[in-house]
Amino acid sequence: MDVVARSSWWRSAAWPDPDDPPFLNGVVIVRTELGPHELMAALGRIEEAFGRQRGRPNAPRTLDLDLISYGRLSGDLDGLILPHPRAADRVFVMGPLAEIAPEWTHPRGRTAHALARDAAVGRDASPMKEGT
Repeated sequence: MDVVARSSWWRSAAWPDPDDPPFLNGVVIVRTELGPHELMAALGRIEEAFGRQRGRPNAPRTLDLDLISYGRLSGDLDGLILPHPRAADRVFVMGPLAEIAPEWTHPRGRTAHALARDAAVGRDASPMKEGT
């Protein structure tokens, strides 16, 4: 797997419970020979290596790796929904994506830049300054 581009780190209040520890988010674009299901399995193994234990939905976690998009694939691929079904509504996802791929276009026809500007969830998300 080769990293093609990497966003800066973005910080935001936890969602949906802002009393949980804050989020630290970033986006990478990778080139891989793995198919989408194989890639999701690999991301799960990385999460486990970092101590991720699955509990209640949206619980605080050490690491949460999501597959936002895979090429131009769209729809329900045997339980894997692409693009990620809630990513377009989250500034803490679309902001970092827009930083490295502003013209990435969601199947809804909107770019990452436009989605980041209009997303309703995580409005406080912002890039961190280097060294912080």
